[in-house]
Amino acid sequence: MSQSRHLLAIDQGTTSSRAILFDAEGRVLGQAQRELTQHYPREGWVEHDPEEIWAGVLAVAREALARAGVAPSELAAIGITNQRETTLLWERESGEVLHRAIVWQDRRTAELCARLAAEGLEERVRAATGLVIDPYFSATKLAWLLDHLPQARTRAERGELCFGTVDSFLLFRLTGGRVHATDPANASRTMLFDIHRRCWDEELLRALRIPPALLPEVRPNAGEFGVSVKELLGAPVPIAGMAGDQQAASFGQACFAPGTLKSTYGTGCFLLFNTGDRPVASDNRLLTTIAWQLDGQVTYALEGSIFIAGAAIQWLRDGLGVLREAAESEALARSVPDTGGVVFVPAFTGLGAPHWDAEARGAVLGLTRGTTRAHIVRAALEAVCYQTADLIAAMGEDARRAGAALPTELRVDGGMVANDWLCQYLADVLDRPVDRPRVIETTALGAAYLAGLACGIYPSLDAIAARWQRERRFEPAMAEEVRRARLDMWADAVRRVRSGSGRER
Repeated sequence: MSQSRHLLAIDQGTTSSRAILFDAEGRVLGQAQRELTQHYPREGWVEHDPEEIWAGVLAVAREALARAGVAPSELAAIGITNQRETTLLWERESGEVLHRAIVWQDRRTAELCARLAAEGLEERVRAATGLVIDPYFSATKLAWLLDHLPQARTRAERGELCFGTVDSFLLFRLTGGRVHATDPANASRTMLFDIHRRCWDEELLRALRIPPALLPEVRPNAGEFGVSVKELLGAPVPIAGMAGDQQAASFGQACFAPGTLKSTYGTGCFLLFNTGDRPVASDNRLLTTIAWQLDGQVTYALEGSIFIAGAAIQWLRDGLGVLREAAESEALARSVPDTGGVVFVPAFTGLGAPHWDAEARGAVLGLTRGTTRAHIVRAALEAVCYQTADLIAAMGEDARRAGAALPTELRVDGGMVANDWLCQYLADVLDRPVDRPRVIETTALGAAYLAGLACGIYPSLDAIAARWQRERRFEPAMAEEVRRARLDMWADAVRRVRSGSGRER
């Protein structure tokens, strides 16, 4: 067991990189954050600069330690959590990246995905990986890089290149190129990983012409991932926990029992529903995924992905100038009794679960001369809640069919849930309690807990669960007829923006 009780979480997200230093009780001792530049080289393309990611992560890690007054030698371990599916390719020898990172939101491979589906690969993808064929996942992004970068596939076959999601890239850099690895949670989001056999799928690799030599080793979420190079932080520190952001948030919310449910509201919105030690296949085009693997025990989850949540508020602020700052959205939503008939479907990058329509596009419907910015802002916040309702309804159907535990109360986290109005409307629309924890940045906390579990700070999951604290519970208070009418209005709006190419559930 480590003598130190301090844990550093690196949380590399879509719009920023953060580092948070926690004590053993999960209290924040120091933190730092740096925004990440978004690059849009073409319509539907989204990229990040890997060197900016790396520089930002190092800067915030050092700053968080300095703000807490904690020396690097006092750290027990580092936990890493990351934006998932974002795809990088780099040289094994030098660590130099070959291209900007292709972000999970990127839709450039929609045509390739349609071709794979037409070739009859969808059932194989679903059976092995629990996913659907969609540009969202890493596999087709990696295939695109191999197809478009000179000599990339040849060099990959020779073992000269490494593929990784952001976790693998950070681990490689932190360990000075000594470790090329990932964890089951991140691997299960690539569309290349068999979640039942827990290995890379040979048939899918052949279908996409991806050389196996590119792929990272897959290790349990809590355990030995390597040790950071001394020069980076000032002392070598074990890296002992790793998980994709949504799985880490679920872990930080102590959603350890089957039936527990969490939703994270950030750039997008992601629901994870713990289904225990067995994967539940979805009839509603939800994703079956690995939540985490601890020792030899795997916990599975159903996941629903909403591509645009907080990003809609960001767009209203930066794209339209409707808001000066995101925090204004709560007061504006409260200033009107309803949306005045306005419905906002924020399908900027297509629709995620349960529709999976890559060609759908966003719309603001029901505008009149009486529509104000308050109505539009409220409609954007309501859309987050309606999309959540769609997902939980689908999860309930799948769980009942499979004889699995049904979804219970919802635990929420992420930056958006500081908005009391949003949390209350969410409880109203879902007709179930919504619990907000004391620490809403549970993604970083989950990474810290995984690292702490590995290094002996926490003896068990029960010890972690005992530290979870509710800050506030929101109880539903909306009349059933009002709730139903608003959900019907939302469903009609979604039908209007569907492209026709997205298949019905």
